[in-house]
Amino acid sequence: MLASEIGDGTQFRCGRDFAASLGLVPRQYSTGGKSNLLGISRRGDSHIRSLLVQCARAYMRFLDRRTGPLAEWARVLASRRHSNVVACAVANKLARIAWAIVARHTSFNAGPVALPA
Repeated sequence: MLASEIGDGTQFRCGRDFAASLGLVPRQYSTGGKSNLLGISRRGDSHIRSLLVQCARAYMRFLDRRTGPLAEWARVLASRRHSNVVACAVANKLARIAWAIVARHTSFNAGPVALPA
């Protein structure tokens, strides 16, 4: 379903635009050069959005066992925010990663893996 929504990725200018089409980014209200981010818009395809949020919840379920930059980022965010907010943020990041993979014709590279000390 995600591949059918992204297509070849060229119809979206950046990953944020793709995530916005799914309703996973905060609504933005800006005036006078000051930007104010509100709650997520929840517009777009609700079925794909709910699948991405469920995928994020499954990822967060064993977050303490995961390593890598995404897991570290999610752990830091989870220490400050509610789990539902973190799930939406991880879903947003997963959508942006999916767009980048399709639009740039690359494979996913999680980055350097930190070894436990």
